[in-house]
Amino acid sequence: MRIKLGANGYGKNAVNLSRIIRHEGYHEFRQVSVSVALTGDFDTAHTVGDNALILPTDTQKNTVYALAREHFTGPIEAFGLVLSQHFLARNPQVAQVRIELVEHLWQRMAFDGAAHPHAFTGGGSEKRTAVVTRTAAGPTVVSGLKGLMLLKTTDSAFVGYPKDEFTVLPETTDRILATECEASWEYTSAQVHFEALYHRIRQSLLRTFSEHKSLSVQHTLYAIGEKILLENEEVKEISLVMPNRHHIPFNLEPFGQENTNEIFVATDAPFGYITGTVTREE
Repeated sequence: MRIKLGANGYGKNAVNLSRIIRHEGYHEFRQVSVSVALTGDFDTAHTVGDNALILPTDTQKNTVYALAREHFTGPIEAFGLVLSQHFLARNPQVAQVRIELVEHLWQRMAFDGAAHPHAFTGGGSEKRTAVVTRTAAGPTVVSGLKGLMLLKTTDSAFVGYPKDEFTVLPETTDRILATECEASWEYTSAQVHFEALYHRIRQSLLRTFSEHKSLSVQHTLYAIGEKILLENEEVKEISLVMPNRHHIPFNLEPFGQENTNEIFVATDAPFGYITGTVTREE
């Protein structure tokens, strides 16, 4: 019997980086978590303990900080491209570099209609994301967001579903639709205007969610993806995760009151978990 090493890789996870960008009269504050993953020719490290081809993960961490001063001044996608090129060009034993970035969003405080030059407030649960994967053939870039809390109080229904002896859920043509949205989209090229496209795609997602006459979470998920692809030729495909955060009408009848679809119990679990990818036909 022969034994061999299968797929393997290694890297440095969760390199937490904060960056002040000093402009005349005001500051930017950026906070990002960077993960590096390398795959390639690392067989001898596993099989005979030879570390000659293993770039230390501590070096990977230091590289993120060292390159940030000059190169982390714009979109996280651009920083990921710089990091991936650095690791691939300097390490011939590496076949693929994957850089994952998660940005924590901060906004400058505002008082009396003016933004404060150096005081910030956090952006809540929402985070901006990017994954840059680079091989000798070139890079691919996937941008996205996660933790985006969305809710609308009407224009949402759920009817016509299969029913059996275990079904107690009543049909409704007027319900709360709430989700914590995660989206990721692959660009057709690494040469696009990442910042402008990110904000345009996010705005399209919000507008479609708010305006769509939803017959299910799946129905709205597809409408969001379809609209983004129709409006942005630079996007190859988009994947969405939209868990259904249930708000269940509370029974007020024991208290002599009628609940006219106004009082709800917000539940954390269990919840519906809806995913989908919308892509262009070849």
